[in-house]
Amino acid sequence: MILTRDKSFYKSLVALSIPIALQNLLTFCVNLADNVMVGSLGDSAVSGMYMGNQIQTLLQVFSVGIEGAVLILAAMYWGKKDIKSIKKIVSIGLSFCVAVGAVLTALCAFFPDWIISLFTNDASTVSVGAEYLGIVSFSYVFFCITQALIASMRSVEMTGIGFFVSLLSLGVNVGLNYVLIFGKLGFEAMGVRGAAIATLIARICECLCMIWYVFFKDKRLNYTFSDLFRYDKGLCLDFFKYGLPIIAGQLVWACNMLSASAIMGRQSAEGAVTALSIANTVNNLAYVVMNGMSGAVGIITGKTVGAGKEEKMKEYARTVQAIFLCLGVITGLSVFLVRDPVISLYNISPEAVAEARKYILVLSFTIVGTCYQAACLFGLVKSGGDISFVMKNDFFFVFFVVLPSAVIATYLNAPAWLVFLCLKSDQIFKCFVAAVKINRFDWMKNLTR
Repeated sequence: MILTRDKSFYKSLVALSIPIALQNLLTFCVNLADNVMVGSLGDSAVSGMYMGNQIQTLLQVFSVGIEGAVLILAAMYWGKKDIKSIKKIVSIGLSFCVAVGAVLTALCAFFPDWIISLFTNDASTVSVGAEYLGIVSFSYVFFCITQALIASMRSVEMTGIGFFVSLLSLGVNVGLNYVLIFGKLGFEAMGVRGAAIATLIARICECLCMIWYVFFKDKRLNYTFSDLFRYDKGLCLDFFKYGLPIIAGQLVWACNMLSASAIMGRQSAEGAVTALSIANTVNNLAYVVMNGMSGAVGIITGKTVGAGKEEKMKEYARTVQAIFLCLGVITGLSVFLVRDPVISLYNISPEAVAEARKYILVLSFTIVGTCYQAACLFGLVKSGGDISFVMKNDFFFVFFVVLPSAVIATYLNAPAWLVFLCLKSDQIFKCFVAAVKINRFDWMKNLTR
């Protein structure tokens, strides 16, 4: 039997994935609004802001690693209804996340030009990117607090608050973008600098909203300010034992993305960086629904494994594979169909348009693999307790397949779209690894004490 007949699985999948997907969609819309509004200012503005956002991408990847550790451990304790342990896990993750955000803020605020120059040697892109980064870097700590608190709510199956917080952020960001980028309501036109200020204010607002909800409104976790200072040596050791492989895996992924940006930022094709920014926007749009459902699968997996229901988990795993393979095909076709309408939103050069069409065509194939392997490896394997496997798998493909092939292709003066394909090739290759790993069912490991 491929699909489970357990109706509670489908109900939980839908109930958990919709708020997560909607939150991801709103987060995407915030970035899309920045890109489209700044896109009216030309290629340099789009390229500069894209490069300026690379550190935000690094922070996001790193925070996802910390949140993943919180979510996986806390969801298993949620299966045992051990609220006290969940609170301690959340406190550990929150402290770690804020520390990382503070370090990156300091680096980017003091050395924005140097950091942007790591990704591109184009003077206009460095100038615009540094101006954007110098301001938006002050939002990093607020972003970290928000994401850690959202993870704490997701671990106890409260996924709706993330959606409302992201809705608030979208409204604030778009409204301020309109006023500050173009100089409305008596303000001067600030361009990219206005987009950075709008993002900073939106991050502060969503952080304050999340703090209010978790500490004063939520009754499921009942987290208090005194819980921030509770320490448990055993749980702290567990967090680092199981969390470090997740964080290490995310750092590998961050190296992949930052290296990819540096490689593509040095392509000779005119409009390559602008096209990359647009292609990544489309990729993130396609990722929204899949990531929401994958997150839901992770919560269900952690709860089921934590409760010791291994046979039921095997049944769920077969169902997940079928669902996400079909979702991948549908998503790939959708990406292909929306490429021209999305590109038309930008006021960019014909060369950048031509490059963007090629990149998005590549994505329409690789996203099929992304939907299957990412959902299975995170939603099942990692959330099921076999954390180190995913990290080792990512390490192999990034440093022995993706980056070497892209560097060789660049050295041989291959077309930029072919280099881009090399950077996305692991999304297909990982599917074969995921299929074998999942169906061995050796990844279910209860991590609770």
